[in-house]
Amino acid sequence: MKIGLLGASGYTGGELLRLLESHPDFEPHFIGAFTHAGEKIINLHPQLVGYGDQLFDSMNVSKANECELLFLAMPHGESAAIVSQISGDKKIVDLGADFRLENSDSWERYYGGEHAGTWVYGMPELPGSRQKIAASSKIANPGCYATAIALGAFPALNVINASDIVVVAASGTTGAGRSPKVTLLGSEVMNSLTSYKFGGVHQHTPEIEESLSRISNTKVGISFTPILAPMPRGILATITARLAKDISSSSLRE
Repeated sequence: MKIGLLGASGYTGGELLRLLESHPDFEPHFIGAFTHAGEKIINLHPQLVGYGDQLFDSMNVSKANECELLFLAMPHGESAAIVSQISGDKKIVDLGADFRLENSDSWERYYGGEHAGTWVYGMPELPGSRQKIAASSKIANPGCYATAIALGAFPALNVINASDIVVVAASGTTGAGRSPKVTLLGSEVMNSLTSYKFGGVHQHTPEIEESLSRISNTKVGISFTPILAPMPRGILATITARLAKDISSSSLRE
């Protein structure tokens, strides 16, 4: 199967290239980048030695349309413009946030701009999701915090007060992307933990609430404090909630 990737120069794009490199059924046909077109892939992703001297392609929509499956690893708010130029029946997985949310007001509040629409949410571990993903040609890949928190919380949704879930989650610096920022310098992050976007303003908050509300058929609310940790990648999420009914510790573990 011919695979295309738009936005291959970032951390997300690099990780996807690593997975594609070893997949027996996928052939990377188009590897597009914004500012690094014409450069060797291994210059930016030195761990991807299997790509040899292959170069990043320019952001060529025509070549993208030649692919059978297209991945988008664009900055938030930019996928929708690309999708409008792609043939309508193309299978697309968007790793950005553009199509994750159902509520347009939430999109405008947390991301700004016009809501592009809603695709099938790509978290197959959630009940009923795998079948929807398999039947759809347009998939919205979940966010990083949203993945860790939803997978950690959903097994307990039927025994907790889901309207008052408290989450403190520490993330590595790559979660903020590859663009240079003073706050992500080693001298700034080493030996410290820094909270940010707390108080209900982090953009993954509505995504988490929507995904958990869908599978529980009840309104889920979270209090979310994200923390920048001195590590390159990974997330450690501590999730707490009050029990909604009496239940033994052994039953909880089961």
